[in-house]
Amino acid sequence: MTRSPLRPDGSSPARTPRFRRVRIAFALLLGTTTIGLGGSVLAAWGLYGHLSANLPDINALQHYHPPVVSRLYTSDDRLMAELSHERRIYVPISAIPQRVRNAFIAAEDQSFYHHGGIDYFAIARAGLTDLFARHGKRPLGASTITQQVAKVMLLNNNVLSLGRKAREAILALRIEESLSKDRILEIYLNGIYLGDGAYGVEAAAQAFFNKTLDQLDNAEAAMLGSMPKSPTNYNPFLHPKAALWRRNWVLDRMTEIGAITRQEAEDAKQEPLVPQSRQRMGPLPATEWFSAEVRRQLTSQYGEAQTAEGGLDVHTSLDPHLQQVSTHILQNGLIQYARSHEGWHGVIAHLSSIDDWATALAHHPAPLGMLTTWRLACVLSPNGTVGWLEKHEPRQATIRSTDITWSRRMRLLKPGDLVMIEPQSGGEVSLQQIPHVEGATVTLDAHTGRVLALVGGWSFRQSQFNRATQALRQPGSSFKPLVYLAAMEHDISPSETFQDSPISFGNWHPQNYEHDNWGATTLHDALRESRNLVTIRVAAHLGMDAVSSIATRSGIVDTMPPYLPAALGAIETTVLREAGAYAAIANGGHVVTPSLIDYIQDPEGQVIWRAADPTKSLTVENNVPILHDPRPVLASPQSTFQMQTMMRDVIAHGTGFRAGIGINRPIAGKTGTSQDYHDAWFAGFSPDLVTVVWIGYDTPQSLGKNETGGNIAGPIWNEIMKVALASRPKLDFPEPDGVTLAEYNTGRIPATDAFKAGQIPGASVVLHGFGSGTKALTAADNGADMVPESEDDMPGSTTPQSNNTSSSNASEAAPKGQPEQKNSSQGGDIGVGGLY
Repeated sequence: MTRSPLRPDGSSPARTPRFRRVRIAFALLLGTTTIGLGGSVLAAWGLYGHLSANLPDINALQHYHPPVVSRLYTSDDRLMAELSHERRIYVPISAIPQRVRNAFIAAEDQSFYHHGGIDYFAIARAGLTDLFARHGKRPLGASTITQQVAKVMLLNNNVLSLGRKAREAILALRIEESLSKDRILEIYLNGIYLGDGAYGVEAAAQAFFNKTLDQLDNAEAAMLGSMPKSPTNYNPFLHPKAALWRRNWVLDRMTEIGAITRQEAEDAKQEPLVPQSRQRMGPLPATEWFSAEVRRQLTSQYGEAQTAEGGLDVHTSLDPHLQQVSTHILQNGLIQYARSHEGWHGVIAHLSSIDDWATALAHHPAPLGMLTTWRLACVLSPNGTVGWLEKHEPRQATIRSTDITWSRRMRLLKPGDLVMIEPQSGGEVSLQQIPHVEGATVTLDAHTGRVLALVGGWSFRQSQFNRATQALRQPGSSFKPLVYLAAMEHDISPSETFQDSPISFGNWHPQNYEHDNWGATTLHDALRESRNLVTIRVAAHLGMDAVSSIATRSGIVDTMPPYLPAALGAIETTVLREAGAYAAIANGGHVVTPSLIDYIQDPEGQVIWRAADPTKSLTVENNVPILHDPRPVLASPQSTFQMQTMMRDVIAHGTGFRAGIGINRPIAGKTGTSQDYHDAWFAGFSPDLVTVVWIGYDTPQSLGKNETGGNIAGPIWNEIMKVALASRPKLDFPEPDGVTLAEYNTGRIPATDAFKAGQIPGASVVLHGFGSGTKALTAADNGADMVPESEDDMPGSTTPQSNNTSSSNASEAAPKGQPEQKNSSQGGDIGVGGLY
């Protein structure tokens, strides 16, 4: 029987929704999913905000310049030195060859020009590989070149974490929106570290192959492209087999992207991997002192960071030939002095056995300060046979008999003794030693102040203390020309006479070097023979304020005590300062500031600093251009010409005659010897060059009785100036208007001097005060009353202390005073400061 679907009342029954449970379940799932997705979006947004909150600003990359090596050049544009914390040479993308770009793209990011900063396919591939094939190993990387730029240039973080990778990816996307692909690649190729201290592809090409980028072939480019993955493990110097495998792998990748053909790859694989090390460009030989002073000045002007990382091109005034010659001549002078005055210093070390002397020598370090032409040698027999290594090959010869005799004055040479020798052309060797005595020399342009050569000591490797710029020493009598220049400025003529007779102040009893007195003496003779007593009277007549004024304005000192001993050189100055002061006398009276740098360029080649031409200043007066010399005037051209003429006779017939031997052109100069023969100077000039030479010990001690500046420093000056003048035209000192050259007899020799209008050649007029012995000199006259009772009472006087020659503090280079030199037979001092 069939049931009726109708109710009793005839209505249809209520219908239950079909699949009600399914719909309810679906609704619940949909709601949960919506809430989950919303929460996930919110969580993702929050995570994104967290990760991107402190991300670096990518705008910095738009003007990104990594630390780049700064370069120093000589005056003839030879690379002299490189200054850097990182070895890096920035190269624009246009200058990077396509094969080099392709090598890095093939190895690091084959889809570089197609993705937007992240290679999702590479990420998926790396993820699957890490999941199934790299258990326990470092995860396979999938970073694009853009991500590597973000990591290295912006994040500077190598911590392996998901957080870092996410931040790296965010930055990569932003970088791609802001920079072109070529710009990103340029930053990458100049910023990455590629091993062996090289940052960027250009530095790496030089470090591994001693080539520039445009000289690399496919194999060499592939070698560079293999380095980013592990600069140490694939370093061809350290791991040649691994490096060769990796290079060939990169060549295969280059064929995959069509950068090279299969045949080109196979040909490149046959090329042996032979890296050629390029030494980092330190200073050219013999230029270390100059380079170090340039660096000091750059650091003072720009700071250490820009000096070493700013990519500056610094063009200097250095004459490399003159620098090398000056170094060699100074070293020879020190060797000759040490040989005759210091004696044999002794052996360096002693080997207990000479059976395997060559191996022992190979492992024994050479002494700091040993010249490149010298060799470390082992004495093999009592008769002076020695052995040494020449390019790792053993050599033997005999020491010269004169050197054996010289060394025996200390002790006999024994087999096993290690000594320094220099092979000679005759088959013998000379015995050598590093002098204890030191020296310095500066040569500069008298008109511009451009320093052409600067040598700060025996050896930069032995001591970086620069005795030309940092050591404060007493100039002795080489200061006297400034006293006489002050006299010329006060219209005192060269033939004016002052009394050369005894004088005393308290316990100070200055005397002449020869311990004699000439009586009335012309200024010409007094300067020519360096008479101390006349110089003191001239200074007293002028007043020490006048002497101090001309000294400070010349630049030889910043301040000067108002004591008469200062007129004899009892002050402290440097070789470079004295050269600048003498330049003012040489050039006709204009103050000169010594300079080592001509101009500086930034990495783009723009000149950011240039030394002003100190001799030229153009002004317009009444619509007429007029060329002026803007430099301060130290003295008139007439007064300086008078000094030039007098100082020429110092070399021709005076204390400086050794400095002039063999030089047949106009030169002028002055000797200088400080108290107790602690310092020997010769300072002199031609019409266009100034050279100053100093010899002494770092810890002041006597150079030896009668060892004056003329004897020790003069011959060195002579040799340097012969070389410096050889390539220059012969010039004479220009005679200015208002002076007349006249011959006369000084009372001691015939002489020629320059006389101003109103001055009578050979005449000496009565001066008010202390000229020609017209009035007794007392301690109250013109600053002389300030002379202390003894030298020990002078302000700033100290007991000489041992100097730290590696210190850069110039105030430690020399003591503030020197002990008195007593002469019992004469009952007085030679004179504080000046001797001869």
